[in-house]
Amino acid sequence: MKLVNVTNSHSRLVLNQLENTDAHMVKVYTAGNTTVIYTEAPEHNEIVLMNENRNIQPKEIEEIQHYFLKKIHDALYHPEDIQVIELPGLVEISIPKRNLNAPIAM
Repeated sequence: MKLVNVTNSHSRLVLNQLENTDAHMVKVYTAGNTTVIYTEAPEHNEIVLMNENRNIQPKEIEEIQHYFLKKIHDALYHPEDIQVIELPGLVEISIPKRNLNAPIAM
């Protein structure tokens, strides 16, 4: 599956996300008819997959999640904390970040 960065074509969406959420980075991609919105915020990252024509397949979810997790340093998240919410034509993947400044319990 090939993801194409189309962020420049969605400037209004990006601006709204940056102004109205805690996100500090928003990128928009397409994978065929599926739109992928990736956001980074101080305490979490979000991946939203949307397809108005059909439901998103589990293989697509897995591939896109893997693609973005490769871009995030392993120390920033726990794989078991990742939450996936699936609805018809929409998937949200929430990746909470670990608090690296928290004291370590001994």
